[in-house]
Amino acid sequence: MLIDTHAHINIEQFDEDREQVIERALDAGVTRIVNIGYNRETIPSSLKLAEEHDFIYSTVGWYPQDAINMEEGDLEWLESLCSHPKVVAIGEIGLDYYWDTSPKELQQQIFREQIRLARRMKLPIVIHNREAHGDVVRILKEENAAEVGGIMHCFSGSWEIAKQCLDMNFYISFGGPITFKNAVRPKEVLAKVPLDRLLIETDCPYLTPHPYRGKRNEPAYVRYVAEAAAEIKGIEMEEIARITSENSFQVFTKMI
Repeated sequence: MLIDTHAHINIEQFDEDREQVIERALDAGVTRIVNIGYNRETIPSSLKLAEEHDFIYSTVGWYPQDAINMEEGDLEWLESLCSHPKVVAIGEIGLDYYWDTSPKELQQQIFREQIRLARRMKLPIVIHNREAHGDVVRILKEENAAEVGGIMHCFSGSWEIAKQCLDMNFYISFGGPITFKNAVRPKEVLAKVPLDRLLIETDCPYLTPHPYRGKRNEPAYVRYVAEAAAEIKGIEMEEIARITSENSFQVFTKMI
């Protein structure tokens, strides 16, 4: 059993062969996919995908890069979707200081509002964090995000940041970069993350693991992430698959 806790198979990169991608995931032993709806365009298509496939689930949230595009009524729309049986989390939400598409202050405001929404709806949150570690941790603490917890998606921070997130009831998720030879810090952090707080993902179509680096990523490739995590942890891949699947059910309780 493998679970891809973060995928984007509803977007255009999969328009030509989406069903074949889904079949390959099943053939590779992937039993659940959490697909991410992160703005006005991707949320409906992510929900549709989840409704069409029993083993696919969805999140709903507002991506920090798109904060500037959030309009009056959008937060209420997100709230109305939280009771959908296939919606397992609010996300991906957070801060992105790498792409200069939305002002930092606006990103932080939208981030706070969605944490508060998650607490009202009692749903975990999926965190996007790019070059904003300090502000992400500070806001999570100030908004009492530990009340719902969630996932630090495709974690790229230091062990010190990871420890603070673990203390706030978050799981630490790793993707394709842990298969890269030069990805020293993610491997060092993964080695220290307790097994009962570890998750794996693809973030497909991005961050494709070795040996397919440079090509489009897909959920079937989560197996390569599991193999790399097993090597770093010094245990069998099947054990990593079992543990990370159990952890996924602890976070996404609607998937049980």
